[in-house]
Amino acid sequence: MKKLLSLLIAATSMIAIAQTPCTGGFAGGYPCSGYDLQAHISLGTMNASGANDSWGWTDPDNGDEYALVGLEDGTAFIKISDPVNPIYLGKLPTQTSSSTWRDIKTYNNYAFIVSEASNHGIQIFDLTRLRSVANPPVTFNNDAHFNGFGGAHNIVINEDTGYAYGVGANTYGGGTHFVNIQDPLNPVDAGGFASNGYTHDAQVVTYNGPDSDYTGHEILISASGSEQIVSIVDVTDKNNPISISTLSYSNVGYTHQGWFTEDQRYFLLGDEFDESDVGFNTRTIIFDLSDLDNPQQDFEYFGPTTAIDHNGYVLDGTYYLANYAAGFRRIDISGIANDNMVETGYFDTYPADNNASYNGAWNVYPYFSNGKVIITDRSGGFFLVSPSILAINDLSQGEFAVYPNPASEILQIESAHQSISSVRIIDMLGKVLFSESAINVTNKTIDISSFSKGMYFVTINDNTTKKIIKK
Repeated sequence: MKKLLSLLIAATSMIAIAQTPCTGGFAGGYPCSGYDLQAHISLGTMNASGANDSWGWTDPDNGDEYALVGLEDGTAFIKISDPVNPIYLGKLPTQTSSSTWRDIKTYNNYAFIVSEASNHGIQIFDLTRLRSVANPPVTFNNDAHFNGFGGAHNIVINEDTGYAYGVGANTYGGGTHFVNIQDPLNPVDAGGFASNGYTHDAQVVTYNGPDSDYTGHEILISASGSEQIVSIVDVTDKNNPISISTLSYSNVGYTHQGWFTEDQRYFLLGDEFDESDVGFNTRTIIFDLSDLDNPQQDFEYFGPTTAIDHNGYVLDGTYYLANYAAGFRRIDISGIANDNMVETGYFDTYPADNNASYNGAWNVYPYFSNGKVIITDRSGGFFLVSPSILAINDLSQGEFAVYPNPASEILQIESAHQSISSVRIIDMLGKVLFSESAINVTNKTIDISSFSKGMYFVTINDNTTKKIIKK
């Protein structure tokens, strides 16, 4: 069945698909649960042969949102402020040659881009240029370039301190190369760390976790690939980085990537080879880092498929995982202290199978508003998904009656017992069309005659949401 669906999708690979709800477990041929497909832009549209990493940028001046999509031959920029009508603005070509690996992070309205392409260095791009692109798509150029290293596998940025960290580069034995980017257009080499060997991926934070010995320190936690360890390093003093501890685990293959929980107590790690080498389902290894000097493996979470995990990120008690052939998976980690993780949704960008292969979703980016998630698929290109309208809590047995539904001009809200203190009406794009607080009545009438036809969400007292249709 999945092979047939993949053939149907391939037949329309040059078409940008927009706003397809998840119904009956599928959205336009893509298996799904709890997520609607807002938009899809193929590799053909971006004139590319493969996609890899991704990141995002929200314009601080006007709130416009942009997807930054890594391609084998460059970086694509897509405006997604209207998620069902994304605009492919164009591409920044690779600095030197094409490569399977490209990575992007942002700092102070600039994108910093590395690749394993020889002599690539860091491309620096002023994202505010995206505000006024005439006649897209266009070909962009760098605003600055850092050549302190050549190819690098990944780049990490601590936005609190204004330091970038090139990892897996051709300097410091493939360890971590420090770059001061506080003046983004004039990056300054700031040393590096090589003592723990090759670094494949990392996260750097200004530490505020449970180990008070390191409060306020700049902590780097890295996955070392074939070195098969997780390394914790204090990089506060760039001239004297200090290894705090390293840790290992069983059934190790390739220590790929991980992310702190928001309280910085736990670290969620993905191993890229373990599913194929050992043969179990998607595995996430959870470490308890209450004591950075003595970290402990806590438990392991196994997903529902045999697909290989790739990149994962944490937001609001949820783990967002790019799971190659199984697509994007959303996992509730609110019970992590009790060794409990539960998958609560997914969107599968690779319908052909869920095998332990390197087809499918390379990266996800969940840090936009209204729950939108970017997915970059190696062969499928760019996907934008959002929480399904069918997944929103619609309490038909609740305290509030909202009628008529469908409605044309007037909407009535009544409460049997409690007061109506606040009401918000939001459209399908997440735009608030009506908001009123401190109402304190049991019967509220709202004029919706100016609304366009379509579906809306009415949130009452910030705890009850009803779906309505404007006809």
